[in-house]
Amino acid sequence: MTSYQFPDDFMWGAATAAYQIEGAIAEDGRKPSVWDSFSAIPKRTLNGDTGAIACDHYHRYPEDVRLMAELGIKHYRFSIAWTRVIPDGRGTVNEAGIDFYKRLVDCLREYGITPHATLFHWDSPQTLEKEYGSWQNRQIARDFADYVTAVVSRLGDRITNWMTINEIPCFTHMGYEVGKVPPHAPGTVVKNRKAVWQTSHHALLAHGMGCQAIRAASKVPCSVALVDNFGVTVPIHESPANIEAAKRAFHTHWYNGGIIVPALTGAYSPALLEQLGKDAPDIQPGDLETIYQPLDALGFNVYTGTYVRAADNQAGYETLNFPKGYPRLNMPWLQIVPECIYWGIRHISETLGRSDLPIFISENGCAAEDELIHKEVIDSDRILYLRQHFRSAHRAVSEGYPLKGYFVWSLLDNFEWAWGYDRRFGLIYTDYRTQERTPKASYHWYSECIRQNRVV
Repeated sequence: MTSYQFPDDFMWGAATAAYQIEGAIAEDGRKPSVWDSFSAIPKRTLNGDTGAIACDHYHRYPEDVRLMAELGIKHYRFSIAWTRVIPDGRGTVNEAGIDFYKRLVDCLREYGITPHATLFHWDSPQTLEKEYGSWQNRQIARDFADYVTAVVSRLGDRITNWMTINEIPCFTHMGYEVGKVPPHAPGTVVKNRKAVWQTSHHALLAHGMGCQAIRAASKVPCSVALVDNFGVTVPIHESPANIEAAKRAFHTHWYNGGIIVPALTGAYSPALLEQLGKDAPDIQPGDLETIYQPLDALGFNVYTGTYVRAADNQAGYETLNFPKGYPRLNMPWLQIVPECIYWGIRHISETLGRSDLPIFISENGCAAEDELIHKEVIDSDRILYLRQHFRSAHRAVSEGYPLKGYFVWSLLDNFEWAWGYDRRFGLIYTDYRTQERTPKASYHWYSECIRQNRVV
């Protein structure tokens, strides 16, 4: 019987994102992001919710950091809001915005918590959307690199763990659509699928140029990572034929072949390009060299997976739908597939041949129907979910795959994008009316896992 013990140097942490928790959208020089504009349009978000106040973390960060310290985490992943630092997306740097992140990081360091900063988590400047269509235009990669330079040159003495971009599929393929308004900001309708794929290509360029900018601007050695929520193909059972089928399916599942594959191998998946045909993005000379930057680590955001089996067809595999009664948590897509962590890591090492690349789970968690009763939240469903995923992570470590850490999503309940404040992912319950924080049962369970450095 295994004790599910993790290595002594395993990183335990929690994650958040700027627009989801900060609030203070018009303070100290900050200007609107596309999510400010998108969420202000009626019927774009559930109940018309916006991130205008969110968790008021901008003012309450000392309390939130204290709660992190009591939880026992030594690593905190957060994002920096582009429009706090350069309000118009390009041009003048707003030092007041930089000063907020200096205060936050200094507070983290006082508690012995290492900061891990994501430079872009979906909140692109509204000015750039209006000026040239943001991700539709190659110019955004250059503007992003300039923003990265501004941040790293000012905060690089305090932060040495950097992530360029979070989840390219979500602000490109879910933010641009043909024939209907897409569910995420900027919520732009475009003419064809090629235009959508062009946005993710420009985001890859921004990532590559961002890597170069971090390394050029940092005055000290630092770690540079990309964060992606690549789709995970999981064998329905681990026979040799099904394992091979899952590996084969990985290249064209979700947006893998056009995002994680070029980022980690330097080329789009040939199978994907064949599928796309005339809808494939235009790739200029030198683009792939820019995109294929050396990385110090990969951040893997993972919540669920897709079961695959071998099949007697041209592809050699088939993906399987979930049956009607399959267990899930409080999102339509949140089926419980704990093996997703193990197989996602294994696909990077084996399917893409990048066994050299350290990986950390940059997000994993679940929305649950949390209820605050007698000043406590007994979220045993979240504990069940996390316990199974931790065991999957432990399997990856025990088999020698390079998993180095884990950041739970999320530290506290927050603005869940198009779902507004209706879905709760936090270890800490947020009362949005009073801003009172209440640690849930999962907070105390995770704290014990960290204390014992194993799955409890």
